Amino acid sequence: MRFVRPLLVVMGLALAAGSAHAQEKPFTDAKKAEIGEIVKSYLMSHPELIQEALNELDKKQRDAEAQAQKAAVASLSPDLIKAENGVVLGNPAGDVTLVEFFDYNCGYCKKAMADIMGLMKADPKLRVVLRDFPVLGPDSVEASKVALAVRSQLTGAKYMEFHQKLLESRGRVGKDRAMEVAQSLGADPAKIEKEIESAEIKKLLGNTMRAADQLRIGGTPAFVVADGVIVGAVGQDALAETIKAARTCGKAVC
Repeated sequence: MRFVRPLLVVMGLALAAGSAHAQEKPFTDAKKAEIGEIVKSYLMSHPELIQEALNELDKKQRDAEAQAQKAAVASLSPDLIKAENGVVLGNPAGDVTLVEFFDYNCGYCKKAMADIMGLMKADPKLRVVLRDFPVLGPDSVEASKVALAVRSQLTGAKYMEFHQKLLESRGRVGKDRAMEVAQSLGADPAKIEKEIESAEIKKLLGNTMRAADQLRIGGTPAFVVADGVIVGAVGQDALAETIKAARTCGKAVC
């Protein structure tokens, strides 16, 4: 703020120069032009003021965004952790829930999968909820529809294997690849075909899309832990620290 204050002083002096006149009647166009020239001259001599003002505006916007995001997490928390709206891995009765928004065609989600696996192995009290968030094209949507339909047939370790194989696939993942993997693990393709266009599947995807919109999540992977939203494949250690804080004080950062 060291540059902003001098600017305010200059503007104050410029306004004060015509204050006596302003008490009687509004500034004339000439007076307004004079004040504008004073401010312009000062800004031209101190261009760093503009950058500082932009930085301050950006900070305020980021702070406002963070507050809105926390409010959204608080209101959506019951929906986010429900098993009905996603797939539960790890300990179903765990004391901390990590929610992941992912897309089967997201390269960073492939990296994040190893982090999730490591977290579940190291933390037997962790509950993980996978939320299909297909934002990378029609193929992603079709793959997610199959994944949501198959969860009634593949559970626990079988579903985890299905999930891993899709994320480890080479090239684009769509309906054909998802069906191929599901069948290889024993799922009935006829049942999947019947369910993928059901109102229930559309509802589940719609719920996730709306939740992501309220949380200001625009890409994958994204994680929700306690009152925090983490965007990007930040690594196992960073996620573990957030989980530790959630367990300690009920917040993403204590």
